[in-house]
Amino acid sequence: MHHELSIREAQRLVDKWIHGYGVRYFSELTNMACLTEEVGELARVMARTYGDQSFKEGEKHNIGEEMADILWVLMCLANQTGVDLTEELQKSFDKKTTRDKDRHQQNKKLTQAVKPTNTEELQ
Repeated sequence: MHHELSIREAQRLVDKWIHGYGVRYFSELTNMACLTEEVGELARVMARTYGDQSFKEGEKHNIGEEMADILWVLMCLANQTGVDLTEELQKSFDKKTTRDKDRHQQNKKLTQAVKPTNTEELQ
């Protein structure tokens, strides 16, 4: 069983892996293209899992794996550009809390029929 990783620790591990096994980072532009590709792979799985499309025979459909691939490339880009994702995520929470603290509670589209989610599994 692996221990839980903080975002900062995960960024460090990605950097260590890149320098230990990957030789060097791909260019920022290449990694941006890779990130776009990974998001497309997640979109394909989501469209087939929750949308109207169906999986092709033998097609993989691991949502978690696709999300992890996105995180990996995003952490590569953050490392390359000097972004501390822990700091930036905290800033994002603060901004959203200040800006949106009442807005969503008053949105009738959100407060009427609530569709259950799988977030209970995360707790």
